[in-house]
Amino acid sequence: ALQEYQKLLLFVFYINLLQKRDELIRKGGDMLCSAKLTLLRSSLPPLGHSISALRQPKIYCSQSQATETETNDDAPKAMALSFDFLGKKPYSPPSWASHLRPIPSHVFSLGHLPTPIHKWNLPNLPQNTEVWLKRDDLSGMQLSGNKVRKLEFLMAEAVAQGADCIITIGGIQSNHCRATAVAAKYLNLDCYLILRTSKALVDQDPGLTGNLLVERFVGAHIQLISKEEYARIGSVALTNVLKEKLLKEGRRPYVIPVGGSNSLGTCGGTIAGLSLGSWLGELKAKVHAFCVCDDPDYFYDFVQGLVDGLQAGVDSRDIVSIINAKGLGYAINTSEELKFVKEIAAATGVVLDPVYSGKAAYGMMKDMAENPKNWEGRKVLFIHTGGLLGLFDKVDQMSSLVGNWQRMDVNESIPRKDGIGKM
Repeated sequence: ALQEYQKLLLFVFYINLLQKRDELIRKGGDMLCSAKLTLLRSSLPPLGHSISALRQPKIYCSQSQATETETNDDAPKAMALSFDFLGKKPYSPPSWASHLRPIPSHVFSLGHLPTPIHKWNLPNLPQNTEVWLKRDDLSGMQLSGNKVRKLEFLMAEAVAQGADCIITIGGIQSNHCRATAVAAKYLNLDCYLILRTSKALVDQDPGLTGNLLVERFVGAHIQLISKEEYARIGSVALTNVLKEKLLKEGRRPYVIPVGGSNSLGTCGGTIAGLSLGSWLGELKAKVHAFCVCDDPDYFYDFVQGLVDGLQAGVDSRDIVSIINAKGLGYAINTSEELKFVKEIAAATGVVLDPVYSGKAAYGMMKDMAENPKNWEGRKVLFIHTGGLLGLFDKVDQMSSLVGNWQRMDVNESIPRKDGIGKM
């Protein structure tokens, strides 16, 4: 019985260590995808050893930061842990960001962070090139992707302002809108989504494909707008129209812009945030981004506006290189791009979304093939931003690429042998 009790305490202790690791990362390291934390499990005794050996374990990160955590032999205190998922807590910025303004005061814990990093065994890489993959697609099934990082800050501000509902806007298969709908419901807030679709479909039921299924399951209020109306009126004016309507009804709406991309959302790891963090922190590496709509000049100006909103005092063109990967247009894929997504999944087991990470990886691999000397000997960290549900909107285009099935040939003379789960 004593040994089982010791095992329980050790398990609780491991959980506590993981929480401390997440706390370190939430204070800045993980946002940059550069401060990899390493838990020195060799310093911990194996199961069954004396609990007294658990004093003063340490968690180290690669930037020589260390946090010591003392444990206590007192069992009730050891088990009195707070699991802070969906909790709200004060935000402390990393030292390199302490001069930025405004600094968020609080942050919600909405994602399963930190997300893992592993080597990505892509085929046909240039000589001595390594690609590592940051798996933000694993930040949580319903809120999967990097959008949850922005929402942790945006939702904290919404709650602080006393909002009772959230408004945001995006495309008909917007990952951001789906994540916002789920996050709002987690926090007992209503969610209103303005979704952009084609003129031919704007007066029809949008269906339950991909992100729409999750949004409608969690009770989001869907407002459809045509692409032409969106272009003519603009996202800010459209959200303001809905905001004024809800205010007249006695509601307290909080508006989140397209993609959650504003100066506050930048703290959660947008291209602007990643680039700024890399530039101001110890990494000093230039971030390379692939734009999947508009053009690079538009995004250089957009990033500049975000970093100016934080009073960062840097030029966007110094901290990020933006490459055009739009192809046929936003959320529109060529057969070659979809074939690439399928081949990467078959070769590595990693499923890319067709709108963002798929186009970015396609652009990266294309440049590696055309300019291998620029990549030889480099170590690359590619950030998978999620968006798996967007694939369901491409079923018709993808069907010809996945034909590997056949009817099983079974001889009728094979004797029956029951297993588990008889039909």
